[in-house]
Amino acid sequence: MVFKRLLGSLGVGGPMVDTVLVPGAVLPGGGLSGEVRLEGGGADFDIEHITLELVARVEAEHEDGESHGTVAFDQYVVGGGFRLAQGEHRSVPFTVNLPWETPITELYGQQLGIVLGVHTELSVAGAKDKGDLDTLTVGPLPAQEAILEAFGQLGFGFKSADLEYGRIGGTGQRLPFYQEIELTPAPQYAHAVNEIEVTFLATPGGMEVILEADKRGGLLSSGHDALTRFTVSHDDVPHHNWNGLVDGWVRELIEHRSSYGSNSSYGHVGYSHHGDHGRHEEHHDDGRRSGPGLGTAVAVGAAGLAVGVVGGMVAAEVVDEVGDFFEGDDEDEGGED
Repeated sequence: MVFKRLLGSLGVGGPMVDTVLVPGAVLPGGGLSGEVRLEGGGADFDIEHITLELVARVEAEHEDGESHGTVAFDQYVVGGGFRLAQGEHRSVPFTVNLPWETPITELYGQQLGIVLGVHTELSVAGAKDKGDLDTLTVGPLPAQEAILEAFGQLGFGFKSADLEYGRIGGTGQRLPFYQEIELTPAPQYAHAVNEIEVTFLATPGGMEVILEADKRGGLLSSGHDALTRFTVSHDDVPHHNWNGLVDGWVRELIEHRSSYGSNSSYGHVGYSHHGDHGRHEEHHDDGRRSGPGLGTAVAVGAAGLAVGVVGGMVAAEVVDEVGDFFEGDDEDEGGED
């Protein structure tokens, strides 16, 4: 629990709410547990609903630049239908499952600069207010960690991460935004790409891995992005040679870039890799966007991607960012149009 607020819309003497989450990171698709602690006000109140809402800070690109906004991406009713007596203390425990596409906010215990929160809303006698706000910490699934570790072992550096409002064409994306994890190229690929962006779209059975290369322009063609999509199963995590698999993905992405470099009239060209057959489906995606993250830099260690904050945010600053952002953005919550 990070922030507590009175239910301002109910006025002085209204009940107070304090949501306490179980410490530690939650995995995408995993259970988020905690309890909502209520303290009765100066009179009896009928608590109609207790609702938890997952919210994210996202970037949206427009013709005149970038903007930031709050997007709610899931909601759960965890209690209600009772009378809270004057001065009464009551605790309402809960466990809810996160969406599988929930972005990861930390890697190896270090913050990535992704801002997620849990709003607690009470509905009391027809009045509603966001009574509490908590930071949501999400760690990587085993497949996500294995892939990022492989990138580190291959010599890629972790640059930043952000959330982009919009959809990636040709995928099974369900949330209204997606996460981009930006990597600096390994030395053997630095001549071909400026950076590689990784997006994970997890499902109960597996995960789509979208790789995007921000290409270097040559003498005869300007640089542009290329997009490649792969699918992995959660069950395959212990059985893959992840270094070899990820290196093959990168090589395929760069080959696609070379094949379509000067002939494509689209900003992004996508390919879908299916199983072991090597079949690809080309698709064009006009909605894919990239943008700067929140300044978290990640250095490469001998054991893979090791997080180090270099001129970026430390954990306490990320917490402050959550509070400052959501406190000032309640009036236009709901995201960008």
